[in-house]
Amino acid sequence: RLPEQQKASESPLSWFRGVYLPPALRPLNKTLVKGGEWQDIDRTQEKRRTFLQDFCKKYNSRKKLQTHLVHLVSRIYVEDRHKVLYCEVPKAGCSNWKRVLMVLRGLAASAHNISHDDVHYGKHLRKLDSYDLKGIYTRLNTYTKFIFVRDPMERLVSAFRDKFEHPNSYYHPVFGKAIIKKYRHNADEEALKTGSGVKFKEFIQYLLDSHRPIGMDIHWEQVSKLCYPCLINYDFIGKFETLEEDANYFLQLVGAPADLKFPKFKDRHSSDERTSAEVVRQYLKELSKEERQLTYDFYYLDYLMFNYTSP
Repeated sequence: RLPEQQKASESPLSWFRGVYLPPALRPLNKTLVKGGEWQDIDRTQEKRRTFLQDFCKKYNSRKKLQTHLVHLVSRIYVEDRHKVLYCEVPKAGCSNWKRVLMVLRGLAASAHNISHDDVHYGKHLRKLDSYDLKGIYTRLNTYTKFIFVRDPMERLVSAFRDKFEHPNSYYHPVFGKAIIKKYRHNADEEALKTGSGVKFKEFIQYLLDSHRPIGMDIHWEQVSKLCYPCLINYDFIGKFETLEEDANYFLQLVGAPADLKFPKFKDRHSSDERTSAEVVRQYLKELSKEERQLTYDFYYLDYLMFNYTSP
């Protein structure tokens, strides 16, 4: 799928130039994998890793890294027992991954017993940027690094539905008020006061605005800027679309307890329909053709890096 994308404008790649490409991929340690049922998933995994590596070689030049290391690893969670590093991508299974890391670390017997607040506000897991430089380098070079990604437009719509279509004591007053104030003509006093009721079109206007009234948020930031996949060599690339199979294969790879399986439950708003391609289509209908194209352009790198088909 890469060749058909190459004709597109390279402007989103400009910030990405001039970085140092890390060494070639090292083979995954598969000595702990039991049973032959993982062969297809393993083949898919190797294709994803090779595809990303080839992409990074194509779009990078071998110059010194200009971004500070501590910033590069600020989204990466550490689990020292099983020597794994997880780069958090919101709306791609991250809540349940953090539950799994807590179980691996011995903080809970089961992922099903860990509440949403414990996952996100409990401070039970360390991030890689909390270590000194030696600790960061050692873990980057010796631990198994993994990431889970999702179709960019599905991830975006999922984030909008989660943060703006349900009561939220942070996103409505902080983001909602700023978005309504700038992008809604003749907004009523109630909307300006609460920030509730942001429309998808208004949210996209905010996203695409180079002078947006409030900064970016990790729930809709590009994966290329959250996890820096061309600077950090991820050993395992999982996808939300094949979440359970990928996750359970990864748990085998790192020697997790045999009874630990990736949880199937939806973290919040469990009665809502999951954000699927069809749900995304309904939201994109609210946008003009130009807005749809610009939104795709915004996530252009994520589409290319992880070989997602353009919508």
